[in-house]
Amino acid sequence: MSETLKAKILNTLIKSSGITEEDINEAMVLQKQRKVGLDKILIEKGLIKEQDILVSLVRELNIPFINLSKYKIDPSLKEVISERIARQYQIIPLSLLEYTLTIALADPLNVFIIDDLKNITGKEIEVVMSTSTEIAKAIDQYYGTEAQSSVMEISQDIQPGDFEIVMEQEGEADVDSVVDESEKAPIIRMVNLIIKEAIRQRASDIHIEPTEEGMRVRYRVDGVLHDVLKVPQENQNAMIVRIKIMSRLDITVNQLPQDGRFKLKISSKEVDFRVSLLPTTFGQKIVMRILDKGNLSMGLDGLDLTERSLQCIRDAIKSPFGMVMVTGPTGSGKSTTLYSIINELNTVDKNIITVEDPVEYLVEGLTQIQAHPEIGLTFAEGLRAMLRQSPDIVMVGEIRDNETADIAIKASLTGQLVFSTLHTNDAAGALTRLVDMGVEPFLVSSSLVLVSAQRLCRKICAQCKTPVEVSKETLEDMHCSIKPGTVFYEGKGCAACRKTGYLGRTCIIEVLEVDDTVRDMLIGGKSSDEIKQYARKEQGMLTLWEDALAKAMAGVTTLEEVLRVTAHDM
Repeated sequence: MSETLKAKILNTLIKSSGITEEDINEAMVLQKQRKVGLDKILIEKGLIKEQDILVSLVRELNIPFINLSKYKIDPSLKEVISERIARQYQIIPLSLLEYTLTIALADPLNVFIIDDLKNITGKEIEVVMSTSTEIAKAIDQYYGTEAQSSVMEISQDIQPGDFEIVMEQEGEADVDSVVDESEKAPIIRMVNLIIKEAIRQRASDIHIEPTEEGMRVRYRVDGVLHDVLKVPQENQNAMIVRIKIMSRLDITVNQLPQDGRFKLKISSKEVDFRVSLLPTTFGQKIVMRILDKGNLSMGLDGLDLTERSLQCIRDAIKSPFGMVMVTGPTGSGKSTTLYSIINELNTVDKNIITVEDPVEYLVEGLTQIQAHPEIGLTFAEGLRAMLRQSPDIVMVGEIRDNETADIAIKASLTGQLVFSTLHTNDAAGALTRLVDMGVEPFLVSSSLVLVSAQRLCRKICAQCKTPVEVSKETLEDMHCSIKPGTVFYEGKGCAACRKTGYLGRTCIIEVLEVDDTVRDMLIGGKSSDEIKQYARKEQGMLTLWEDALAKAMAGVTTLEEVLRVTAHDM
């Protein structure tokens, strides 16, 4: 309804202003190129006046109009609406009465701004209107700081004898004052806003990185980092302390890495956060991994696996003993796959113990051990200890050395079902990697039941999905048997996907069953390539490249994404 009203007002103004059809066509071309509203293009070109649009909106919506140049704003409102929020939403706070905050904005039809401000401030929002130009000026005047002199201006007054070389010393902030600052409402609101916005944007990680000027905040959404905001340098220490307090970390330690975690209840949903701090040149960098247990409740059925891959995994986890390996690089979703499997096996009659570094998800019904190599609690030591607890199912976060591999494999041969991960490029490579680590080939072949390798690739946004033509030359360069004219898809970019064309990720996987032939090949010293070729021809295994290509042909992802994620597997 709102967009219809705006279009109606715009059409009326276009007719009354005598704008030619040629002017409209030019404006529409610019609109598509810059992806902004047609009204903004027409205003910039001087074809209509912003004031005229506002007058029409005021009349239609019965919203008051205010001249900000003649309005004195209460300085205390900076505590309620920060400069970053004001600039992001192009609004200016005017008054706060009890639980009602009055703001001026240029687009009263944007209901998302009102909803976001309610969540940010916890207040009811009343709206008055002003022009975007007036609001921009008001923000500069209200939040503006003294302009800093340029290097050239400063250097004009410097004489050669004015320089004095001093030893550079790293300053240490007073702990008590920083703690006091971290407990003030603006800092708490800033941290809460960063976290809530990350969840709203479906981010998997929050990166808070110190720079020479302040702190940069980035979100990792669908595996790709995006800049979000800059935090002023004066708030840097207070923000770090606030996050440390939430994570129950030592606020006096600044020169050593630290790891912690905390849990928040957001909209009746509990979300775990794993926190890592790393000392850098300009201060401590923080990475917060967002661990949403909702991803685990979907089980294996929610991983978008092919029918053959899903059935192979289900058959393997029914085994009373043996070893199941999930391989892939960091960030390929190995933990989510393992937890999804464990979640299906997690029943009251089973004793399930895990040793992890770090513990990703806290799951009810599991006995979870956090490895601490610095005090001697390695994967191998944790695994030895847990085997004395009579487990039915064991999960080892990662096999990193011969000792851990040897204990895990022997455990799988003595009655336990063992799950673990390994860093290899493909499924067959895990078999030879274990042998390279010093494990006897007959032990590897006897213990392994199934090996999978996986990646994550971005899914096309369903809201802006559109067919796209792929040239014959491109298909030939890909060395695949796809016929020219095959329809592929891509996302044009919309509000739902933040103009990226992608929304969410899917699992690309290859699943290798360790059958008698594979065991014989391994003992006979066959290479991983030979084992892989056998699995493709005789087992019907799809490689990572083939699985990704099938998903592109099905319209799940794009060819560009297939090449980005699996080009080395072609």
